[in-house]
Order: sequence, then C-alpha cells, then structure tokens
Amino acid sequence: MAKRAKNKKRTSGITPATQIPAKRIRLPANGKLFPLQVTIIVAAVLWIFWPALHGDWLWDDGLYLTNNPLLHDPNRLWKIWFAPGSFIEYYPLEETVQWVQWQLWQNETFGYHLTNVILHIGNALLVWRLFNKFGLRFAWLAGLIFAIHPAMVESVAWIVELKNTLSLMPFLWAMCAWIDYEEHERRRDYLLALGLFLVAMLCKISMAPFPVVILLYAWWKRGRIGWVELKASLPFFVISLVLGFATLWAGERWVQGFMETPEVVPMGGFFSRLALAGLSLAFYFSRCFWPLGLLPVYPKWTVDPSQPLQFLPWVLLAGVLFWLWRKRHDWGRHALLGIGFFLIQLLPFVGFIVTSFMSFTWVMDHFLYIPIIGLLGLVVAGMEQVAKKLSTSVRRFAIGIVTIIMGLMAWESHGYAGIFTSQETLWTYTLQYNPEAWPGYVNLGNVLEARGQITEAVTQYEKALIIDPRYARGDYNIGCVLMKVDRVSEAIAHYEKALKINPNFPMARYNLGNALVQENRFPEAIEQFEQAEKLSPGMGLAYNNMGNALVHMNRIPEAIEQFEQAVKLGSGIAGMHDNLGNALAMENRIPEAIEQYEISLKINPNNINVRNQLVRLQGLQQTIPEAGTSAR
Repeated sequence: MAKRAKNKKRTSGITPATQIPAKRIRLPANGKLFPLQVTIIVAAVLWIFWPALHGDWLWDDGLYLTNNPLLHDPNRLWKIWFAPGSFIEYYPLEETVQWVQWQLWQNETFGYHLTNVILHIGNALLVWRLFNKFGLRFAWLAGLIFAIHPAMVESVAWIVELKNTLSLMPFLWAMCAWIDYEEHERRRDYLLALGLFLVAMLCKISMAPFPVVILLYAWWKRGRIGWVELKASLPFFVISLVLGFATLWAGERWVQGFMETPEVVPMGGFFSRLALAGLSLAFYFSRCFWPLGLLPVYPKWTVDPSQPLQFLPWVLLAGVLFWLWRKRHDWGRHALLGIGFFLIQLLPFVGFIVTSFMSFTWVMDHFLYIPIIGLLGLVVAGMEQVAKKLSTSVRRFAIGIVTIIMGLMAWESHGYAGIFTSQETLWTYTLQYNPEAWPGYVNLGNVLEARGQITEAVTQYEKALIIDPRYARGDYNIGCVLMKVDRVSEAIAHYEKALKINPNFPMARYNLGNALVQENRFPEAIEQFEQAEKLSPGMGLAYNNMGNALVHMNRIPEAIEQFEQAVKLGSGIAGMHDNLGNALAMENRIPEAIEQYEISLKINPNNINVRNQLVRLQGLQQTIPEAGTSAR
C-alpha cells in the first residue's frame, strides 16, 4: 500500500467548494425519520417484486441451475473455485451461492427470487449510505430511486442475474471503505476496500472498472491523479486484470468444450463499432430518465457508419464533457464524477467488445444496474441545489411533483415485474412489441415442446430460423423435437443443416450420431461421435454411445475402451456401468463385469435386469473359476 502524502499537499489546487466533507457516515438530519425511510424502501421493493416472487425459471436459468452439469457433480465446489473452465464463467463466489441455494430450494423458485429481492434492498440502502458519505442531504432519495427504478427490474426478477445483485453489494461497500481511507488514511480501510473489491470480482467481471473509479474519485477530490494515487490503486488493477482474464479464458474454454462455437456477430469495422457504441450510450442514458416501454429483448437498429447522424451522440457527449471540463473548478467537477462513473461502468457493454447477447440485441437493461448510480448522484445533488433556491410554498409543490413521479415509477416497475412470471408470459409480451426477437420464438418453442405440443414447437423454432437463418441451434432444436416423435430422417436433415452452419457444434454431432444409430448407419454414427469427442473431450455420453455403436458392429474391444472413458467422465450414471459390464461379459471378463454391475446397482438399486445379470455372472464365476482369464 502506498504511503499517503500530507493532506495539505493532496488538497491543493481546488476550491473548498469541491472538497468532500471529512465526516463519517451520518444519519438523516432528523434521526427519527431513519426507520421510516428504511421501511419505505423495503416496502416499495417488496410491493414492486411481489408478482415475480413466485415466478418460474426464465431463459438461461436452466443453463445456470436446473440443467447445470456441475450441479450434481460431487466435486462441484472444488471445480468452481479451482478449475476455471468447468463452467461458462469464472464467478466462483456467485456460483457457490447458487449451489447453496440449490441445496436449500431445489426447484422451488421462490427462494431464489426472495434472495435477489433481499440483496436489491441491501444495495438500495448502500446507495443511500454511499451518497450520505458525499454529504448529500437527499441521499435517501437516491437509494429509493435505485430501489424502484424500472430498469432495475430485469436484474432482480431474473434469477440468473444474482450476479448483479450479489456483486453490487461488496462493490458499494468497497467504495464506502475507500472514501473512509481517503479521509482518514487508515490501513484497515484500505485493506477492507481491497478485500471487498476481491469479493465483488469473484461474483462478476463487470466490477473490474473499480480501480478506474477510485482514480476518478481521486481526481474529483484533489483535481489531479499523482503517483501516490496510482500506487494505491495498483493492487486493485492487479485483481481486476487477473480475475478478468481468468473469467474470459474460462468462458472460452468452457464454450469450446461443452457447446457450439458462439455465433459470429457481424459488427463491421472500427467506425461501425463507434457508431453502435454512441447509439447504445444514448439508449442507456434515455432509459435512465425515461424508463418506459422496457423489453427483455429490444429491436436491433441498423448500424450504418455512412450516416453522419449515427455519430451525433458522440458529438453531443464531447460537447457536454468539454463544457463540464471548463467548469471543473466549480460544479462541473461533480458532474464529471457522476457522468464519468456512468461511462466507465457502461463502456464494456456498448459494442466495442463483442458479446454473445449482440447476436439478438444491442442493449439489455441489466447492464444499467451499476452505471445508473452515477447519474442518481447527479440527480439528487441537482435537486438539492434547486431546493435551496425555492420558497417554502414552491418547495412543497416540488415535493408533491417528485412524490407523484416516484409513485408512477414504482407502478411501472410493479407492472413490468409481473412480466417475469413465466416463459410464456415473458416472451409473448416481448414478441408483441418486438416480433424480430428470435430468442422469444426459441423459448416459446421450448415451452410448447415441454407440453408435448411438437408441431407447435417446430413452428416456433422455424420462425426463429426465418429471422436468423445462421442460428445453428434453431435447426438443432427442431432436430431434437423431431427425434421425440420418431421422425428420424427429418431430424437427421436438420442436424446436418445445423452442422453446415456451425461444424464445431459437439451436441449436434452427438445427436446426429444417435439418429444415425437408429437408422442402423453405424459407421457414419461412429464418425459423428468421434468428432463430438474431439470437440468436447468432457462429453461422457458421446463415448458411451460410440461404444454402443461399436457393439452393434461387433467391435467389442474398441467398445470397451469407449465405455471405460465414458465411465471415467460420468461415473455417476448407472447406464454407463451397465454398458461396460455387458461388453466385459461379452469378452468373458467376468470379475470385471461383476464389478461394474455392482457399481451400477449402488447407483440404481431398483434395476432388476442388472441384478439378474449380476446373479447369473456370479453363478457362472463359481462354476468356471478360470473365467475372466481366457479372453485376456
């Protein structure tokens, strides 16, 4: 930790008006109001999200929870902490919390929703605390706006966005600790801020800009960023970079090993991305101040750098920043702090870096969960300055207007939270306002498929393919549905089409192999299983089913090798041990076959066929002691 310079040197170059009050966190002026203010925030959040508390699983909740391959892995906790790449993201603390929740709630969604709501309440109270440390009299109002803002609904009502609600809490605590360190230069405050930042990073990578934020704070406070500030921020940068790269590497490794290569998003060159980023920033800014017409998936606008108007947001932003910079020795510095925080936290998600969600939309509300805090500070600070200049009667009128606006905002959030109750409700609503949202058709197809409405499900998947013909998983989904109704040849055609779009799709190759087996096309099936194994070495089922295909071709020794690899990768699946036992019995390796049947029965004691086979082999072993050696 860098040793701090003397206060009088560190505060030179700025006017007293721009100094932050050197005070501990303080309660509102009237301490008797504190319990009431807390109660209002808590009650408002509970009322807003009450419709979603009993909501069902949505969108990729299945990927992270109900269908998570690690969920039932006995080594799950070890893998999520010490084996990056075992899951799509390296967020070990967040994944641990989700695992604990699974132990508590299983498939009952109420507990997951309640956790998100409680964390959101805590975050709103910490926003209040943070702005209280800045000496803002309306700090509580900032916390309340954060609690009820419609753009926050997606982060709270969507179970998988625990990443947002969980990570923001240590982030805000770390910021409060850093302010204390800046004021009092206590080592414990510095270490507390560093530790809390580490906790936040272990929840979500979007916390990574924190070191830049504390440098921005240093500039706001002293008018400069010197060597002392850079040295103090260095450990934060190390944590940010190390965990940031670990998360990116883990995600890339997981995608390569367990699913298809991500769809290539045509982003164009530098100027296309610049135009997209400016338009996205303008969109997010407008949603902060006009949060109406919110959608889980917004329509994608056309990005055309040949149209000068698409760069207008950058021109406006540059003009505003230049104006504020000229006012930096006065109120402009406060505005630069708030807008700077907004931009720093939002820039990674506006188009400069390609992310998976950009295949279907450019913007999503949950990316505002942190950046909006910077604008909230500016709003309540501006309201304070205006309130000082108003007469008593006008001030009362203004309070009435603000109260009405807050009530309307809460009402809008309550209604929007009701959309997040089921897949059908969510996606029907989305497609009503954005018919081009192909994820909506895919998810509605999943709902219909689960109900057994196969024809209707295929129709939905086909609609998604019409919108995005390069969506390989669309053809894959249709193939899976057709297999359920034994339309094998049609399913094969769709799997092959998916692989033409994306040859590096291991699940498509695996399921194509299964379909070819049903058509008795064993050599072709084996070829597909081999490709699936190369693309996804951790897919135990591919080894197992390839072993079955080899058995059909009477290539038993090769089949045993495949079954052994399948058992190694999926030792908790009884059927894999059954298959290995059967193949070993065919080779007259009786003791080894008996061992596999015994393991299978430990996993599934109710399998009568395996039990009968075990009894038969045990009897055979007693009558032929040399069994198991003749075929070696």
